[in-house]
Amino acid sequence: MTNTTIQIRIDEKTKKLATKKFKEAGMDLSTGIRCHLCDIAKSKNAHLRTVNGFMPEKEARLIKEGEWALKHGKRFNSAKELHDDIMKS
Repeated sequence: MTNTTIQIRIDEKTKKLATKKFKEAGMDLSTGIRCHLCDIAKSKNAHLRTVNGFMPEKEARLIKEGEWALKHGKRFNSAKELHDDIMKS
């Protein structure tokens, strides 16, 4: 297998945070990135996550469900009301 080089530009804060996380996992930044790229290549899925940690499709569904719940869901004035409603079900 032939090795190749990748150059990327990223802000310093992100680089420092990623370096710290990889170090906590026992590897340097280059090794951590290499492992991540190998995982993507093996799974044929980029496993992209939103800033909230969800896959984009799941986050979109959660947002849609949350908007529906705000518009159509039940509302309670206290935790006791909520508890009583749950216990009725």
